[in-house]
Amino acid sequence: MDSRAAEIEELANAAAAGDATALHALLTVLRPDMLRICARFLPNREDAEDACQDALFALTRSIGGFEGRSSFRTWLYRLTANRARSTYQRLRGRFLAESGGVPLPDRPDPRRTSVVAGTRLDLLDALERLRPDLAEAVVLRDLLDLSYADIATLIAVPEGTVRSRIHHGRSQLRLRLAPPGGSGCAAG
Repeated sequence: MDSRAAEIEELANAAAAGDATALHALLTVLRPDMLRICARFLPNREDAEDACQDALFALTRSIGGFEGRSSFRTWLYRLTANRARSTYQRLRGRFLAESGGVPLPDRPDPRRTSVVAGTRLDLLDALERLRPDLAEAVVLRDLLDLSYADIATLIAVPEGTVRSRIHHGRSQLRLRLAPPGGSGCAAG
């Protein structure tokens, strides 16, 4: 473990034990990493910042529940990814309410949305249609780059189950993200 990771683990353990100074230091150290995680999900910087604030608040509320079953980094990634996805769901719900129920376009308008942002929106929509256990496994592996072993520890299932969920989730995502009229097959 490098010195930064060791420092974060130490701060997390102290904060979980109720040390307010450690919690403040932890939030300060983690904010840039948490913002980067949120930006992987949300194409708009302001939306990513909102999700990051929600994640920081959630961290403050739930740090006492960190039991050390997994590394703090793994626990934090899951918490932050969940807040980013919740922010997306809230924003989407607000859009639907404000648009009078007019659904979002099937594909973002390329004249008004960057290719990267459009791809992320497509991915988020596709993830929302997956079973939650499949979506969580794919997000933890492919978006947050956690190891299979870390994911297994984090969600308390055998590593083989994690691999299976990721395989099934990726297969379903390929079908959902295939261009209209495409074969749904992807290389790799």
